[in-house]
Amino acid sequence: MESSEVISSIVIGIVIGTLGRLVLPGRQCISVLWTIGVGIVAAFVGTGIAADLGVADPKGIGWMEWLVQIGLAAVGVTALERAKAHS
Repeated sequence: MESSEVISSIVIGIVIGTLGRLVLPGRQCISVLWTIGVGIVAAFVGTGIAADLGVADPKGIGWMEWLVQIGLAAVGVTALERAKAHS
């Protein structure tokens, strides 16, 4: 992975984290920085999963990859919120 790909993945991760948080109902009790971190991780992991599924490099927009990443971000935000609520 080249440095430009890493930088674009981080930027996309910020968007993914925000979208993952927005699809969840109600207010989340985690900070914006945690949301961004979850989004970055979801972007990297989601790209790997999409590549394994064979949907990472379509000829147009990678909607399936985005859906996997947003779903992972929503799960990550939920898991982190529950972990913080119980501690």
